[in-house]
Amino acid sequence: MNKALIQDSSLSEADEIASSGNFIIELINRLGEKDYKPLIEISHSLAEEYGEKYILNDNTIGKYFNREGSLPIIARFQKKIIGYIIGMPLELLSQEPWSRLDENYGKFNTLYTYAFVIQNKYKKNGYAKTLKKVYLNWAKKREGIIFSTGHVKKGISSRFKGKIEIINQIENWQGTEEIFEYYRRNLDPEKIHQKKVG
Repeated sequence: MNKALIQDSSLSEADEIASSGNFIIELINRLGEKDYKPLIEISHSLAEEYGEKYILNDNTIGKYFNREGSLPIIARFQKKIIGYIIGMPLELLSQEPWSRLDENYGKFNTLYTYAFVIQNKYKKNGYAKTLKKVYLNWAKKREGIIFSTGHVKKGISSRFKGKIEIINQIENWQGTEEIFEYYRRNLDPEKIHQKKVG
């Protein structure tokens, strides 16, 4: 007799992919309802820089954290969520006009960094840098992914390591009255990972 497994939708399904002491980074397979509230609270800090559009709600959590093809990673300190980063294939963002203008749209080789945030009190501890590094390493492992893109305030991408190219500058990005850059990072300029995959 087969017994149907009853899944608790309130609990997240995640794999621990990095840790150091009380700091843990998890790759989300499915985000449970128990983790919605802290993520929504953290997302409010994104609104200050990027606009109200980036505040998470129950619908957008499903869209970005539980969507096939996305790369959602969260950071925890003492078991509490302190930040997250979400990567989305450009093709999943087809409703955004800028995504369709990217020369790699339709090639399924680019992961767009949709959101990246760490609570302010944890920013100086190196946790944000570690979260971004782990994200980029996991993006590189995705079959067919060669590039990572994103929008950042003008000048920020000049601090990034690696092969970075500014594709476009946007005045008044998302109504912020700030100039943002759309950048592209080559995740594997030496083509080491591509050889392993291909």
